Amino acid sequence: MESHARSIAKAISYRVLGSASTVLIFYVLSRDIKMSFGAGALDSVVKIGIYFLHERLWARISFGKPKAPEYEI
Repeated sequence: MESHARSIAKAISYRVLGSASTVLIFYVLSRDIKMSFGAGALDSVVKIGIYFLHERLWARISFGKPKAPEYEI
């Protein structure tokens, strides 16, 4: 099992890598570095919000969750 610190570091590095690829793609298409960094920043904010909503929705879905025992001794 991984530590919480490792999971957080992986999540941050993944988000940085994702935003960097957005900046690069946007720059290749637009040739405007300022707008590309703006798109990368917006990408991070929007995707963090979407991920939060995604997690909250999945918290309400019982698929794959272990079931509580019917009785306890």
